[in-house]
Amino acid sequence: MLRAIFLGSLVLALAPACRESTPPQPPAAPASGAGLPAPAVNPAPTATGWGTLEGRIRLAGTPPKPARQPTIGTVVSVCGEETEDRSLVVGGEGALAHVVVSVKEGATLSAPRAATPEPVLDQKRCVYDPPVMAARAGATLALRNSDPLVHNVRAASGTNRSFFNVAMPLEGMTVRRQLPATPGDVPIRCDVHPWMRSLVKTFDHAYFATTDAEGRFRLEVPEGTHTVVLWHERLPEVAHTVNVKAGETVQVEQTWNVADLK
Repeated sequence: MLRAIFLGSLVLALAPACRESTPPQPPAAPASGAGLPAPAVNPAPTATGWGTLEGRIRLAGTPPKPARQPTIGTVVSVCGEETEDRSLVVGGEGALAHVVVSVKEGATLSAPRAATPEPVLDQKRCVYDPPVMAARAGATLALRNSDPLVHNVRAASGTNRSFFNVAMPLEGMTVRRQLPATPGDVPIRCDVHPWMRSLVKTFDHAYFATTDAEGRFRLEVPEGTHTVVLWHERLPEVAHTVNVKAGETVQVEQTWNVADLK
């Protein structure tokens, strides 16, 4: 009896030594951002002052009549028997619409004061509206169908690399797709109606505008010396160098001649 008690006591005494010891746990990592220095960030420079670029773009001479494309099938009742080519839209006094005006990026180009509006591409009466637009690279493009017809929006590069292809069968529907992150040209086509086309020019900054139906544009920019680039798909690109002071409005005028048309 005494021997059994002695052995039992010995087992109890040795038991803790036989257990597998638990290695010490490392201290818990702090929550993201807690107790750690913030990562280094290189923000865009801040402008000390702001000025305005504005102007009017014209085409001198008698523009050619726009080409017309016959429509087909059921679209005739909605869009008419023909659609008009919109690669050259000229108003009164030679006002040239859909010219893309942009500031050439430089090391001192600061962040804009206001957010860039969401770009919107509509489908109206069997054409894309607008036929040319400007947007930030990587921005979200809103696609809208205002026709009671089936359209689609295919964005693809000249090398047939497809960025997106969206079917839009319902009138009033809107979907959103992201533009490529790399600045450049994004041609857009409709496979259902091959005469429908548009072009989105994208930039890695927010200093761009397009001329309206009167050929006018307005763009707020940081003070300093800037190269202003004027682009139209059927005319040679032109650049103007301007010096903008804080609170000042600088006029940028350009007149192309019909002989310059491609």
